[in-house]
Amino acid sequence: MTKFYFQKILQKDGWKNKVRISIDKDGLISEIIEYYNGNDYQINIPLAIPGIPNAHSHAFQYAMAGLTENHSENRSSNFWTWRNEMYNLALNIDPDSLQAIATMLYSEMLNNGYTSVAEFHYLHHDKDGNKYSNLCELGERLLIAAQEVGINITIVPIFYNKGGFNKKYENEQKRFISQNTDEYLSLFEKTVETALKYGSKTGIGAHSIRAVNEKMFGEINKYNENKYPFHLHIAEQLKEVEESTKYLGQRPVEWLYNNFEIGENHHLVHATHLTDKETNLVTSNKSNVILCPITEGNLADGIFNYDLFQKKEGNWCIGSDSNVGLSPFEEIRLLDYSNRLKTNNRDTFKNSESANSGEIALNAVYKNGQKAMGNIRNNYFEIGQPLDFLDINHQQPLISNSDDKNLLNTIIYSTDIRSIKNTYTKGIKRGQDFKEEEKLIEEYNNSIKKIKLTN
Repeated sequence: MTKFYFQKILQKDGWKNKVRISIDKDGLISEIIEYYNGNDYQINIPLAIPGIPNAHSHAFQYAMAGLTENHSENRSSNFWTWRNEMYNLALNIDPDSLQAIATMLYSEMLNNGYTSVAEFHYLHHDKDGNKYSNLCELGERLLIAAQEVGINITIVPIFYNKGGFNKKYENEQKRFISQNTDEYLSLFEKTVETALKYGSKTGIGAHSIRAVNEKMFGEINKYNENKYPFHLHIAEQLKEVEESTKYLGQRPVEWLYNNFEIGENHHLVHATHLTDKETNLVTSNKSNVILCPITEGNLADGIFNYDLFQKKEGNWCIGSDSNVGLSPFEEIRLLDYSNRLKTNNRDTFKNSESANSGEIALNAVYKNGQKAMGNIRNNYFEIGQPLDFLDINHQQPLISNSDDKNLLNTIIYSTDIRSIKNTYTKGIKRGQDFKEEEKLIEEYNNSIKKIKLTN
């Protein structure tokens, strides 16, 4: 048993002083004592906040972060041209490369404050589109990468069946495709079995309503019956909304709720373009929206209408998506600031219980992000749950001069990665020593050279 002494630690009902938390051999919390005045502990932490869940990631896309910003004067640059670059990357990754990229990525996520990740995984087959002998070969490489660096992972193998509304899949999408429901469910069940070997969880999902046959979408939704968190992209781009209206006769979110049982265990990624009616559908059914403001800004998706969504008490959390940015604090700030620019008001995050922006944002990000991973959390730190936290630099001038009322806001709104001294998952300080970090970087660099990415 390891015992931690926290001089100040954040719980959902506020800052707590002099807290001892003990963990068992598996890193699960076995004891929480407030107002502890003894000296029976091994590790002293001056200031801590909970680790942050990343509810949406495409690990392989980390390899192209920063490489799609040279825009031709004679050609439009948008989401769809970016997607062609992403396909080029996807066609050239082998299992070793994916593992090296994911290991580097997950290490960086930990450095930036993410302690868990939901990996929205649709790169399933080999370069010719054929199944690996191990159906879960690439998914297992992601699980290995997460285990190596110590981040908690929920692997979400994704059903991908078409190239668009009323359109067969393209050759560039051949590595993603399951031909039918049975084929996808074989992959899914193999993933569940494999994830259990690594002590990890599994989610289920469809890439989007444009990429899955309507009948098959209903089959996997019925198969799931809310056992696993169900993830899907939706209403990310205006073109998608227009094509949904053309081919299905309804906008994406409206069509989804009118045709299937969609509830609080469904996690809608982006949902950028919602009408008032669709916002009511999402919020009244208590579904969760996963927002990825950095990627949504980078890909020119649009700005999520947070103002109306909050008035309807909608559930939301964050993800890093394409991994062009990896800071949860920046995701929160960009969501807030983009909406301040739209509304000309500074109080983006507010509700009947609180006007503290940081507290409202972190509570939503943590509670709903954990739910997207398949976890139910009633507090940031609970007996029986892993001890995942961020060791915050209490001597950073802005932080050291903040009182409790402003402390979390200062951390989220006014600091960056330098305010995180260490990241812990399951009570273990994560990060590599110099030699391990050199090896990790070398493996990543070798993988990038092998892929031969072009800009």
